[in-house]
Amino acid sequence: MDQQIVQVKIHPAIGIARVGNSDETPFIGPESPDQPPPPPDSHKDGSGKIIRQGARFRIYGYNKAGQVVRELKLGEEGVTEITWSVHLANKKAAWYQFHLPLDIPEAKNLPAAQLRRRNFDITGDKRKKLVIDPGRKTLRASHQETAAFGGKIMDKAVSLGSAATQADGRLVVAGGAGRSASFATPERPISGVANNDTWYDDVSDGPITAEVTINGATKTATPAWVVVAPPHYAPGVKTVRTLYDLLYDVFVTEKTLPTEQLISYPDHIEPILSRFCQLQWVNHGFATQFGWSGPHHFLDPALRKRLADPGKASEELRRQVYVQMRDYERDGTSTVPWPWLYGDAMSSGKATSIRQHITLSTEQDRMLALWAAGSFTSGPPRTGYPDVDQAPVAEQPGLLDRGALENCAADAFHPGCEVTWPMRHKTMYSEPFRILHRTQPERDYGDELTVAAALDKDGPLHEQGPGDLTRWMAAPWQCDAASCRSGYQVRSGLGPRYSPYLPTFWPAQVPNHVLKQADFATINTKPTGGDDSAREQAFENRAVWLRGLQGTDFNKQRRQMIDDWYKFGIVETREYTVGDGKFPRYLQVESPPAYPDAPDHANLINIQVPEAGAPQLAGDADAWTGEVPAGSVESMLVQQAVQEIKDATGRPEEEIAAGYLEKLDPLHGAQ
Repeated sequence: MDQQIVQVKIHPAIGIARVGNSDETPFIGPESPDQPPPPPDSHKDGSGKIIRQGARFRIYGYNKAGQVVRELKLGEEGVTEITWSVHLANKKAAWYQFHLPLDIPEAKNLPAAQLRRRNFDITGDKRKKLVIDPGRKTLRASHQETAAFGGKIMDKAVSLGSAATQADGRLVVAGGAGRSASFATPERPISGVANNDTWYDDVSDGPITAEVTINGATKTATPAWVVVAPPHYAPGVKTVRTLYDLLYDVFVTEKTLPTEQLISYPDHIEPILSRFCQLQWVNHGFATQFGWSGPHHFLDPALRKRLADPGKASEELRRQVYVQMRDYERDGTSTVPWPWLYGDAMSSGKATSIRQHITLSTEQDRMLALWAAGSFTSGPPRTGYPDVDQAPVAEQPGLLDRGALENCAADAFHPGCEVTWPMRHKTMYSEPFRILHRTQPERDYGDELTVAAALDKDGPLHEQGPGDLTRWMAAPWQCDAASCRSGYQVRSGLGPRYSPYLPTFWPAQVPNHVLKQADFATINTKPTGGDDSAREQAFENRAVWLRGLQGTDFNKQRRQMIDDWYKFGIVETREYTVGDGKFPRYLQVESPPAYPDAPDHANLINIQVPEAGAPQLAGDADAWTGEVPAGSVESMLVQQAVQEIKDATGRPEEEIAAGYLEKLDPLHGAQ
């Protein structure tokens, strides 16, 4: 192979860092799709604070044919300098409201008031002060330089994190401390999921660029991007349709990546099916159907043997699994098909949109169809390369790109966890997985970002600048995290067909129901009398992850989440050591939260109270004219609903959370 380097590229093309409030050194985020999660106690320090996840970037040299020659490391094979630059920003407060993705048909029904800027009453040049932009920072690897990203919003200091070069020349970017606040004094009350005016957070994103001096010549690297996201509270769990799956589909569709011609069960099919099983550790509904000993536990050796068999004997089994997957044209608004995950147009009550739930990506569906037809190869479970440095150098860049994105959600872009709906537009990229960097100032879209303007050829779905990916996300992120639950319903939807566990939003990132450490201790202790009933009961028990949120009022719970986001447990991998095969060898177990006395099922039932929307929305807009304060009317209506639910279900009040979530009523302004 030609060893002459003519081009250099940064990988991963999109790196993912995550906020944390611990002072400990950040850990490096996943760098391979096959990398196991870190051992227990890796994500929190001794005081219970969350350790930041750093995104690490490397540079690879390519020859004229586009083949990978090697990673370029400082001090090796002629590399005398690597100069990095990083530009992080947070533009949430200066951007537009989020109610629905603007690229789906339902968005055309959004009224003008829901297309307006956030913090609409701040006008003119003052709006520039809503952008947290510390500016571009340059770091020389030869000096092992570091940089801090200190910015301001409305003259209040905000840190977006830091960057540091390593001795080998690699770059590590770490994000903010997870702090969210209101720049108003007194602070403005929290009243929404995604659009709380005056509130800001310290997530961010921006371009990564570099120059490499090799054998006396300086080469400019093909650039990358970094996204600083909220914590991944279940780092050993991947969702059914990951961000990598979504983007891979984009590039296959536009023919910049080839389709997989030879489908492999371990490489292409089992990863999809196994993720249904992984969700058993973060949602009780998935645990019942896809978990250990469940009817669709695809990892059970006997069932796997049949699923991995391309022969006639398992043809109907494969077909039945495939036809369970949701198809909008066939299924309409049905809640029954898989996966049981909310979609881009989710609303409470009876579904009115086929996008009430998600589908698999087109490529995932195509591969499953081929598998169902028996057109695939079989083999043992994939092992891959858990350590990217042990992979052949030609595969390392692809593993780095995929490892970062496979641990991100592409479930409901409502708006989502790390990034949202613009990511599925090919105009956002210069090449597969690589964000197109802005070369000129972005135009002003006016007081309202209409659907037409958003999708226009000179709209925001093309070149990107610092802060442009995360600006669409919830402000602040904790309000969305506190609202990403399961089984949302209005009172009229309660009854024998109601499940408080399903459907759900994105439990792989923000869990719904978890296995407690105390229950794991019971499971992992061999009974002296041979009676396994206590262990079996402990294994079946799932506690509500957000059980530490107090009261029944959604608004108050979201405000608590802003302060207490780090106090909730991290779902970690623990080994079952009894050795009798009665339970999985590895279980995902919640680390102890800061609420040891919270009842297991607190906040299990989540109820939308539509009539509470009028006072909440009017009060938030300072348009309430009633004699009784809007907040009091809203609280009264919510408490009335809670009492009705108690009477109808017999559930205690501690298990009920209720209120009006504008997120579950995305077209409220059109009514």
